[in-house]
Amino acid sequence: MPGNSIGHVFRLTTWGESHGPAVGCVVDGCPAGLPLCESDIQHDLDRRRVGQSKVTSARREADEVQILSGVFEGRTTGTPISMVVFNTNARSQDYDDIKKLYRPGHADYTWDMKYGFRDYRGGGRSSARETIGRVAAGAIAKKLLADVGAQIIAWTAQMGDLHAQEIDEAEIERNVMRCPDAAVAAQMVARVEQAKRDRESLGGAVEVRARGVPPGLGEPVFDKLQADLGKAFFSIPAIKAVEFGEGIDAALMRGSEHNDPFVQRPDGSIGTTSNHHGGMLGGISTGEEITARLTVKPLASIAQTQQTVDQQGTPTDIVVKGRHDPTALPRLVPIAEAMMALVLADHLLRQRLARWGE
Repeated sequence: MPGNSIGHVFRLTTWGESHGPAVGCVVDGCPAGLPLCESDIQHDLDRRRVGQSKVTSARREADEVQILSGVFEGRTTGTPISMVVFNTNARSQDYDDIKKLYRPGHADYTWDMKYGFRDYRGGGRSSARETIGRVAAGAIAKKLLADVGAQIIAWTAQMGDLHAQEIDEAEIERNVMRCPDAAVAAQMVARVEQAKRDRESLGGAVEVRARGVPPGLGEPVFDKLQADLGKAFFSIPAIKAVEFGEGIDAALMRGSEHNDPFVQRPDGSIGTTSNHHGGMLGGISTGEEITARLTVKPLASIAQTQQTVDQQGTPTDIVVKGRHDPTALPRLVPIAEAMMALVLADHLLRQRLARWGE
């Protein structure tokens, strides 16, 4: 079955290509009565769009969303919500010279092996422009989660050997890197500017956290919450590793160090004194903060001469033209938030079916 959809009850299907007429999505399963308008969605699309700062692609797209269905008089109707964003600034001619060449680090070869035919303009469906539909749907999912007091926030935690030393969440949207440490953000910007001069790209990591998530979300055995979150995060272009809680550092710990003692809070609820588990045990949310860390590779489109082959296997050189991000990090932040929201909203609605009489 084609992998263009995610979710069981709250279900998203995205459509469109980077250089096609438009991109968009259909959200099915959103309950009726949720207040919703374009401005609720546009905020996150503006955070994701190209051309927003000197550390992103120079492609200029307004990414203005239109809701085509599923909303009436400012509220969802319970029917599929269809949304569209038109492409207005594509330069397909930039890809004419390399349409039969395989770009290193890209999906050109693998798409040819799967389909035998592909849209070579900007990567077509494998382009990160596809994530517009995810972010638009994620904005709806965030509104659903807000009704139960859940919030999601993400930030740039690392670029190369630069790590955020302070976590000032008020700082995230004040700098173009979306880094919570202003001093480190300035160093990151300098690195990006040097990378652009060197015709290079840079990788790093984004952290995403969900707070106020009710305990009990997640479906044993194969739809565990971290399993669905992992699949969602790995579906984002350029993601090479996903960690929850202590992640790979758990390999350095003993059980007595990694275990989180349970306590009863003053309000009568049960929680843990620490959160090494990252908000999930047995694939089910505990009510503690869900913490994830996404490692992103240096983006594959660089303006240097590289070696490759054509579709017949003939060796040749390639220079990738076009307008490309020197790093995915700042634009990845709203995408990571959206994927977290989509999975949590789906599991929230699934949980409402898990107990008879509630």
